[in-house]
This record gives sequence, structure tokens and C-alpha cells, in this order.
Amino acid sequence: MTKAFLLSLGLLAAAPALAQSSAARPDSAATLPYRESARKINALVHTKLDVRFDYAKRQLLGREWVTLQPVAYATDSLRLDAKGMDIKSVTMVNGTATSTLKYDYNQEQLLVHLDKLYTPGQQYTVYIEYVAKPDELKTKGSQAITDAKGLYFINPDSTEAGKPRQIWTQGETEASSAWFPTIDKPNQKTTAEISMTVPARYVTLSNGRLDAQKQNPDGTRTDTWKQELPHSPYLFMMAVGDFKITKDTWRGKEVSYYLEPKYAPFAKQIFGNTPEMLEFFSRRLGVDYAWNKYAQIVVRDYVSGAMENTSATLHGEFLQKDARELLDAEYANGESVIAHELFHQWFGDLVTAESWSNLTVNESFADFSEALWAEYKYGQDAGDAHAYMNMRNYLRSPADAQKNLVRFHYADKEDMFDLVSYQKGGQILNMLRNYLTDDVFFKGLTKYLSDNKFGNGEAHQLRLAMEAVSGQDLNWFFNQWYFGAGHPVVTIDYAYDAGRKEQTVTVRQTQPGRVFQLPMAVELYVNGKPQRHQVMLRQATETLRFPAASKPSLVNVDADKVLLWQKTDNKPLAGFAYQYKNAPRFVDRREAVAAAAQLPPTDAAARQLLLSALSDKYAGLRLTALSGLKLDDKAVQKAAAPVIRKQLAQEKNTNNQAALLLSLAQLKEKKDQKVFTQALNSQSYAVQGAALQGLAAVQPQQAVARAQALQKDARGSLAASVAAVYAEHGNASTWAYVRDQFDTAGPQGKFQMLESLVGFMSRLNDVTVLNEGVERLQKLAVQYKKYGVDEPILAMLDKVQQNKPADQKATVQTAIQAIKQAQ
Repeated sequence: MTKAFLLSLGLLAAAPALAQSSAARPDSAATLPYRESARKINALVHTKLDVRFDYAKRQLLGREWVTLQPVAYATDSLRLDAKGMDIKSVTMVNGTATSTLKYDYNQEQLLVHLDKLYTPGQQYTVYIEYVAKPDELKTKGSQAITDAKGLYFINPDSTEAGKPRQIWTQGETEASSAWFPTIDKPNQKTTAEISMTVPARYVTLSNGRLDAQKQNPDGTRTDTWKQELPHSPYLFMMAVGDFKITKDTWRGKEVSYYLEPKYAPFAKQIFGNTPEMLEFFSRRLGVDYAWNKYAQIVVRDYVSGAMENTSATLHGEFLQKDARELLDAEYANGESVIAHELFHQWFGDLVTAESWSNLTVNESFADFSEALWAEYKYGQDAGDAHAYMNMRNYLRSPADAQKNLVRFHYADKEDMFDLVSYQKGGQILNMLRNYLTDDVFFKGLTKYLSDNKFGNGEAHQLRLAMEAVSGQDLNWFFNQWYFGAGHPVVTIDYAYDAGRKEQTVTVRQTQPGRVFQLPMAVELYVNGKPQRHQVMLRQATETLRFPAASKPSLVNVDADKVLLWQKTDNKPLAGFAYQYKNAPRFVDRREAVAAAAQLPPTDAAARQLLLSALSDKYAGLRLTALSGLKLDDKAVQKAAAPVIRKQLAQEKNTNNQAALLLSLAQLKEKKDQKVFTQALNSQSYAVQGAALQGLAAVQPQQAVARAQALQKDARGSLAASVAAVYAEHGNASTWAYVRDQFDTAGPQGKFQMLESLVGFMSRLNDVTVLNEGVERLQKLAVQYKKYGVDEPILAMLDKVQQNKPADQKATVQTAIQAIKQAQ
């Protein structure tokens, strides 16, 4: 599972603190209930489903044959999770003989009274007829998975123009039991057969292989899918709709991509690296992809980022792009999700977390895989940059430092889907890989997967596998990082003793609580050559002493740049400049750029470092350097303008081109008008959008005219820029475009357009604009109030009402009060 929605909140310019909202819980483990693993009285063996759909009622009509066996003790009862259903009948099936069973049902669980006492290992089959009514459920989701009704009817009455009619399911965490009775726990595993009867014009997808298709006289078709290897109930999936299938292969297995027909021509551009990923992960893990096919499908209105259903991953529509949109597609917002979900087919599906407390053995590995694939496919810098970004997302959340990675105390299982289980856990795996070395680490993963395949795993089993292959006791590492909370907060100071010819490094851990044991490399650059020293920190304050014939040009602490810590590195800028030019890793250069960006614009050396980094070999760091330049300073403008123009002429990355154009727009120099005008011919929406805003900075009315010419085909960044130009320079006649773009945008698009919306409302004294704008801001603030979105929107509304007449102020005040009072 990826958390695209939660991560998108973290990108809001209006509310930068929202990335941390998932952790804003002061609860301590002492006040939260202990969450034991689900006791296994009966074990699922096989689940057979025959379902059809009532689109008008938003219901599923189901028949189920579920085969089970007692685990440790004889039992005469069966308890199944079944949320909000109508149970029509429950029957014992014994060959051709059947008998009606008594049952109790409380709308949450179905307690079946079996016909006799069944002993451990003795299989029996229960047949259930039922109606699932997901739209009537009173469920709640989380910030990672925003709904929990299990089965979703999208535009079932075909009343929403432009939106396809679809059905899809979402099982994690325990929502599969909203559409079929089961033991909805991750420590259960079952083979499966799912038959779906659907309108014959539609395509279906489920786990495993498509075993049969039967045309029915009433214009429907019944598709039967068989999953012949066991997997957990939350990984069951169905999807129905008008999808076009593009097929690929890997080692003779089908690899397929399901997209809306208009996006099918771009399927290979979106998903085309999947076969190579399958090969790389299979070889790197030493365990081949286990399932008989791999499919990926993109659906509308999905409640999270993506979901790793066994052999059939489901993605949200953010992944569905045309050729022009794909020009601007960045790894972190697309391909990394594809890698993340595929890696789950091993970590999560083949070996499943034994309980939600051990979610780390699912999600931390999937997070880790994003950087692993980037490193393999795009180089060390790309892998390091992605891992560093994820680590920083965690470190920006102080409240998450209070949580253990393996957590047996929590308020709700949904709380486990946070920056700790994902980003922190991924970086912990990076540290373990670095400490053990690649060969040993991946041998440990091979053993863990092989020992536990088609079963369940937890952190202790991972530790035992790593200890077995490394010959080391790793309790210290797992106790510290898996069963403890927090991370080191350190200061690093340096001194060189010319008399002793000795370099000292003093590292102080200043975090509250325990001291961390930290293995790391320190490299001293003397006469241009690095000298490596391996050290282990164990004390709150340690002074490390290294022989050095002369004062080092650089002392590079944590030279491999893998430690999960917050550090204050008291190194002079000259040291960071040397580090930028000579140290090998992306994070070395990233730290140097960050150090330069923190200095005042009057610091010429810092400015020069940032300007040099505008042509760094890694696109992401070029962008970081550009954002570090303080272009509101005249001296910086003078020095930077020619460098920015030069870099723009040679820049290949379209998002960087857009950022460079926006930087030139800040300068508002007429001589850049030609550059802006030429860039408007780009196929990249991001470049066109930035060019339009650049033109608006020097020729506003020309920009409005170009915006009107571009608006028909505008999407993404370009549509947002058209709205921004209208907001700043348009009149009431252009309001309709801004309003309609806002209405059709998804959550992230709406957040990105807030500034344009507010700008329009503030600048124009138009009652229609104000009323329609206030209505939309109020709705957005109330809808996402639980994520903290209300606060920045309240500030915006306060800005809007300034200098407005009394009647318009009253309208704004009414909305402000409604937002404050909303629950």
C-alpha cells in the first residue's frame, strides 16, 4: 500500500506541516491497548466465491463455499468476519449432502454453530448465501487508506459525464469482510476461486489466472479466476469496467496492464519497465516471483495510492497519463509506486506480516525497494536521492520519534500506516544493508523469504535470518531500531592538533533517553586522497582520534551517508565546498548545497557553490540548488541570471526547465520575453505553464491572450498556470475557467489551485466570484479538516475579506464560522 494522498498533503504550499499530521498523536504505549496477534481457532483453507452485482442498489449478491480446519483444538463453531450483510442461509456441505446450520449474526461477525465437533486438521466446508451492502456501512478509514467499505461502485448509474462505470475492491486492512465472509486477519492464508457475473461488455480482473469465461443468455458473462497458491484475505481483489488490456511477458508468465481505453496507447510508457523489475527483484532476492501472472490496473476514485493485491496490483488514477503528461512524470510520483507494489508481491504477499503490529515486514521493505530499483535502473545518485527524501519526510515529523517500528500498542490498526512503518523502516533497512554488506544482507532476505513463503513473518524472523547468514548477534540492532523509538540527534565538532598530527571528531548525542549504537565510516581527505576508518559509537559523547600527517581538507563523518539521524555538522563552508567537489555520494553534495543555502545572500562563497550546483550531474540536486538561491536579493539576481539562462539552454529535465523559467520570471526582465514565448511551444505541460507565468511577469495582457488560446487543451501544470494568470490578470469573464478547473481537479489539484482561487476572490470586487469561491473553500476545509487543512484555508478567507464591503464580509464570516464548527 502506498500513501499517495497523505504524501500529497505534505506537498501543500498552503499547509507545509500537513506531512506530519499522521503522527500528531501524543498517546503513549502505556495508555494504549495491547494488540495481540489474532488467535487461530480455525484456519482458512480454500475460499470459493460466486458473485454478481446490483448496480442500482450498490450491492453484491454472493454465494460462498469456505473450507476450513481447526488449528490446535477441536471446535464445534466458526466465527467469520462479515460486515453489514444480509445473511440468507448457512449450510454445511459434505460431498453431495447438505444440512442447514444455525448461526448468530451481529452485523460484524457471523458465529456459525457447526454440525459436530471437528478435530485439528479435519477439513469442512460451509456454504453461505448473502448480500453485501458496502454503501450502507458506517466505516472509517485512515490517512493512508481513506475509506474502509471494501467494495466500491464508481458512477454506477452513469450519471457523471466523463467518468467510467467501474467496480473495484480494497481489502487492507480488514475490509474484504465487507464483501465476503472470511476470517479477516493477515495471519490467515487461503487459496481462492472467484466467479464474477458482469455485463458482457466489461473486462474483469482478479487474483491468479482467468480459468473460464461463459457467455450467459441475459447479456452477462461469468469470468472465473483461480488463485491456486495461498494468500491472505485482505489481498483478495476484484475489478470490473471498460478497460483495455496491454500484454507483456516475463519468463513465460503474462504481465498485463489494464487502463481506460484512451490511455491504453501509453501503457508501455507507464508500465513498460515491469518485466525488467520482475527479473531484477527475482535475481536480487534469490527467490523468483511466485505467482502465475502479474497484472496492474488503474481505477477511478481510489481511496489510497495503490494496493498490492496478490498478482493484481490496483493503482489510483494519478498513474494514468498521456504522452505529454509523461514528459513531466517524476520517479517519486509514478515509477517508484510501481516498484513499491511489485516488491510487496514478496514482502506482504508471499510472506505476510503476522499482525498489523509487524507491518514493517510489509511496508518498510516496499519503501526500501523504491530506492533499490532507482539505484539499479538510474544509478547510485538516483537511489540515494530517493532514500534521502524518504528519510527526511520521517525526520520532519517530531511526533513520530515517539513510536516504535514494531508496535504492539496502538489505538487503531490504521495508525500503523505512517511515516515510521514506511519511511523510517525503509531507511533502517538501508542501514542494515550497509552494515552487513550487500552479499550478506540479500542472502538474509533470501533465507527469510524461503523459510516463511506462503506463510507469515515478523521482525524476529527477519533478525534470525540475518543472524544465520551473517554469524552475528543482531539483537542490539533490532532492539534499538525495531523495538525502540526515536533516532539520534547529534552535533559534530572537529579539531586538528598539528603537534600530535592528529584529527579529532567529537560526536554528541543530544536526544532524550537512550544512547544509540552507531556503526559508521569516517573518511579523512589528506592531500586529495580519502583515508577510511570504520568506527562504532556507543557513548553519548565520543571523541574519535585519527592520525593525519596534515590537516585534512575534509573529514566526512558517516561517509556512506546511511545513518538515520538528525545532525548539526559544525563544518566550515570551505569543508562543505570541498565535500561537494570531491566526496562521491549524492548526499555529500546535497548536504553541501543545503549548508550554502542557509547562509546569507551576501556570502559570495555560498552563492558560488549554489551556482556551481545548477549544473550538477543529478537533476534533483540542480533543482535544490536553484531553490536555495535567494533571488529577491539584487546581488544574487545579477550573479545568477546568466547562469540560469545558460543552464536553461542545456537543461533536459522538463520539470527543471519549468523551475528555471519560473526563476527568470522572478527577475521580470523584458529580454527574457523571447525565451518565454519560445518555451510556450514545448510539449511539456510543466514547461508551458512556467513559460506562461514568465510571460505574465513581463507582458501580462499577452499572457492572458495566450492563456485563452491554450486553455482548451491545458492539463496539469499548464491548467494551473492558466488559472494563476487569470487570477492575477484576468477579469470576471475568466473566473468560470478557474472555478471549473478547481471543480474537476482531484484533492491534490485543488490544493495546488488554492492560491489562484484566493487571488481571484481578493482582487475582484465581484459577488458571484466571491460567493462561488467561498463555497468551494468552505467545502474543502470541512472535507479535509481532520488533516489540518482548515487552518490555512481560514487564513486565506481572512485575507479575502479584507477591503470587502460589509455584505461580502458577512458571507466570508459565515463560512469561517461553519468551518470552525464542523466536526
